[in-house]
Amino acid sequence: MKLFSSLRHRSFALLWGGQTISSLGDSLYRVALAWWVLEKTGSATAMGTVLIFSMVPMLIFLLIGGVAVDRLPRVRLMLGSDLLRFLVSGAVAAMAFANVLEVWHIYIASVVFGFVDAFFQPAYVATVPDITPREALNSANALTSLSRQLTGTVGPAIGAAIVALGGTPLAFALDAGSFLLSALFLLPIPPVAAPRAAVPATEHNLLRELREGLQAVLVKPWLWVTITLAALGNVTSGGPLAVSLPFLIKNTLHGSVELLGLSGSMISLGQVLGSVWLGRIPRLHRRGLIAYGGLLASGLAVLLYVLPGGVIGIALGALIFGASLAAFGLIWTTTLQEMVPGELLGRVSSIDYLGSFVLIPIGYALAGWATDLFGAPLVFIIGGVGTMVMALLGLAHPAIRGLD
Repeated sequence: MKLFSSLRHRSFALLWGGQTISSLGDSLYRVALAWWVLEKTGSATAMGTVLIFSMVPMLIFLLIGGVAVDRLPRVRLMLGSDLLRFLVSGAVAAMAFANVLEVWHIYIASVVFGFVDAFFQPAYVATVPDITPREALNSANALTSLSRQLTGTVGPAIGAAIVALGGTPLAFALDAGSFLLSALFLLPIPPVAAPRAAVPATEHNLLRELREGLQAVLVKPWLWVTITLAALGNVTSGGPLAVSLPFLIKNTLHGSVELLGLSGSMISLGQVLGSVWLGRIPRLHRRGLIAYGGLLASGLAVLLYVLPGGVIGIALGALIFGASLAAFGLIWTTTLQEMVPGELLGRVSSIDYLGSFVLIPIGYALAGWATDLFGAPLVFIIGGVGTMVMALLGLAHPAIRGLD
């Protein structure tokens, strides 16, 4: 099958296999961590602080991480990241087994994980085209998305079972083991020279290289337009789904937590279906139209949550939203890897990640404020319409319509 064509290439198969195991470990860790914090503190604020401690370092160091990815051997950078995460998560597991783990230990671990993610994520995106032929890139990115969604779907259930049977320390230890296995998968991959390895070290300048990455984005309208609209999309669609949805279900639809779980499962199913469908196509054409058509559909999906239909509307909206998200993300990643020069890809990827994440806290805050003031249905209507308007604005730009 075309979807699995990238696995014929040994280096990518090793990279993908290791990261699939690591993603499963992350799913176990998230469930175990939430349960541990609940038992230890009983505080939602503490859980929110853990997320902030992991997110802020990533945002701070993303641009520096992009420079490092373009300057250092990418596979070795990922190897070092996995080994550091193995040591930190192993220490968390050991302290949990010894019953001496405290919340401040988790805060420190979260800072380290956020810091490492700032380097690992751009390195992964930039490494795939180094070790995968161009005709297999779509397959590689589809499989990456697919593995993350599948592990994100089954991982929480497995994690809950492990916590129930063996306690949170066992889940922490398995997460540490997943990082070690991921590192072992990376070891056989032949090192790929850093794109800027030929430039003498004395000519390197951090600010200059950051400026080069920003200039590479600003001179390509399809890049800066998409990054800007993606950042705003995390406000208009991400805010309602992450913050307002529980209030919509409980206060408006008078539903239960099972309906909230159904929404999450249907989004994951939509992402899997979207990844499988697009991953079968060796070469995508009319990328701008398809990607922004997906963004337009995601706005419609947000509206379906509050249109007459109740459970059916939420299930259908979630399914469409997940498929649209997968289509947009897969096309975007493949386009970056094919159209951005290799020596700039790490920096451009880090700018992309930063642009995508930087407005998330604002989106959450606005959605919470508006839900309390106006009610969840209006937040969904504004979010859905706003997302559709942004998609149409993007399609109005010739650089987006002409992206093939």
